[in-house]
Amino acid sequence: MLPRRRKSKGDKGSNPPRKSGPPNSLFGEILDWMLAPLLFLWPISIIVTHNVADNIANQPYDLALADSVRALARLVSVEDGQVVVHFPAPPRALFRADQDDVVYYQVADDKGTTLTGDADIPAAPLPRSLIGEEVLLRDEMIQGEEVRVAYRFLRPVLEQPELIVLVQVAETRNKRTDLASRVVTGVLLPQFAIIPLAVVLVWVGLSRGIAPLNRLQSLIRRRRPTDLSPVEPSSVPEEVRPLIVAYNDMMERLEENLQAQQRFIADAAHQMRTPLTGLKMQTDLAMHETDPDQLRESLARIAVSTDRAAHLINQLLSLARAEASFEKLYAVETVSLDDVVREVALELFPRAQAKQIDLGVEAGDHPLLVEGNPVLLREMVKNLVDNAVKYTPRGGSVTARIRFAGSPILEVEDTGPGIPEADRERVFERFYRVLGSGVDGSGLGLPIVREIADLHRATVTLDANPAGRGTLARVVFPRSHLQPPPRVQGDHDALR
Repeated sequence: MLPRRRKSKGDKGSNPPRKSGPPNSLFGEILDWMLAPLLFLWPISIIVTHNVADNIANQPYDLALADSVRALARLVSVEDGQVVVHFPAPPRALFRADQDDVVYYQVADDKGTTLTGDADIPAAPLPRSLIGEEVLLRDEMIQGEEVRVAYRFLRPVLEQPELIVLVQVAETRNKRTDLASRVVTGVLLPQFAIIPLAVVLVWVGLSRGIAPLNRLQSLIRRRRPTDLSPVEPSSVPEEVRPLIVAYNDMMERLEENLQAQQRFIADAAHQMRTPLTGLKMQTDLAMHETDPDQLRESLARIAVSTDRAAHLINQLLSLARAEASFEKLYAVETVSLDDVVREVALELFPRAQAKQIDLGVEAGDHPLLVEGNPVLLREMVKNLVDNAVKYTPRGGSVTARIRFAGSPILEVEDTGPGIPEADRERVFERFYRVLGSGVDGSGLGLPIVREIADLHRATVTLDANPAGRGTLARVVFPRSHLQPPPRVQGDHDALR
């Protein structure tokens, strides 16, 4: 289906230029997709490195802290039912001798009552079961400072299993934080040098990688305007070969179009030369004619030749208009096919009446809607009906029929001499005439119909008139989902 163009206020019938969606620079696009993820992953790598450094820094100090808990647990005993701790030296000397961190210790019962040591250490929840000499670790806050706590529950007297003692040793995190910072610094400092170097290397690599594209650009730019020869695909990188194949195909089609245009210009010049030469000869004869009756006949022939030349010029202009990029020049709208056919029938009705041809229009209960350009669609219908009226002898009939059979269909049926089956496809060629038909025409009417139908993705066929002698031209439009409006009461279906 043709692209639908929406009109806006101030629209004069031409589309505004569209901004290009794809990137302007392939080099910049690749560079962005390589560097942007790198810059995105760098902060993530810093966070991951910091977490890993914390784990690395915790391991040795956790082991030392656990050993302190085990050593403190070996000093715990029960005397006269009371839990006591026998320190071989002053506790302050054992646990507070570190110059970087403060160390806290505590021995408490299962109810959280401190028996000895620092009461600032929060109590730990009692586990469901005590597993040997297992030492547990946790993080806590003491006096607003983060500490690492190692703790263990033990039974000093096996005969008194209800007696449970909690042994805890806590240490601030200064040494751990310092070690983790040194690890992070040691890892990240080289990255500050590696990342700019990687950017430079990526830039150089991309520059060398797209060098074949620059050579291809220079090769194409050095070509002469008339050189439409294909580019050898093997001379370009593999990734660009599909583009070059498509480019070669486009150049081939362009050359075919140029040749077709040259043939069309030659044929058009020949077709124009014939009526103009005849018109010149008839004018010369009329200028030397003295008999009024003969002069009147000469002027009548001049008028007929003028009409033929004007008709040919109008068809040439119509064909040129149909070949133009109508998506930029003409709006695509929802068009009532019935209204277009009726307008054309009313315009050609005087000509049909002059030849005593019965010209009629047949339509269904609802108008058929199609998407297309109303100017070109009207030109297509006009050429179909005009050819039918022109080829149909005096006293014949021409019927334009609009119907729906899964898709909108336009049929133009006449009782003319008909087109031989062998010529039904060739009549769509420009300036083609059916030999021996005795039909006077420019040979451009049906090519214009085919051109406009192709633009609207419709199909055109010519068949013998099933009702008898004549031709049945059929145009089948693409399937439409448009809802037809109700037909106005009293609308007639035929022009008689």
